[in-house]
Amino acid sequence: MLTKMATVDLFQVLRSRTRRDILKALMKREMHISGIAREFGISVPQASKHCRLLVEKGLVEKRTFGRTQVLRAKPDTLYRILEYFSDETEVEVPEGSNIIDALTQIAGVKIERRDERGFVTKIDGEEGFYIYEVNGRAPDVPMDRFRIKEDLTVEVKKILYVKKKKLDIKVKPGSR
Repeated sequence: MLTKMATVDLFQVLRSRTRRDILKALMKREMHISGIAREFGISVPQASKHCRLLVEKGLVEKRTFGRTQVLRAKPDTLYRILEYFSDETEVEVPEGSNIIDALTQIAGVKIERRDERGFVTKIDGEEGFYIYEVNGRAPDVPMDRFRIKEDLTVEVKKILYVKKKKLDIKVKPGSR
């Protein structure tokens, strides 16, 4: 997890529109500094400075092929930024309880029951689809069937819709 200071530093680095655009381009493909400079209409030294900051903050990594270096994005760093904003709560449940039982003790978690099964449908007012991990691993059973036998750490994660592609579809008149 990133510290508060590291998160602030990342936001300062991402304040630059050019760096955000470079990062976005690097999420699609690997590029050489000169290619980045050309694509964004900036000088190679400017591109190098922007990329150096992105590399220092762990948003981009360099790969070396002989004397050539290419850059690519490290999206996991962006995802870890969001972890800074998560809540941490401690609850106590009897042995044999399930994850849903534990979550019902936390304010702001809405559980819906359907067909004798419990589902998390909203956390702190955010509707969505939620998954969970136990001690860093995804169990192969639903939350309401996972039996708690010992102390453990559960992370409930909202499935975020991150746009990977956008299509603007135009219909040609008379094409049917």
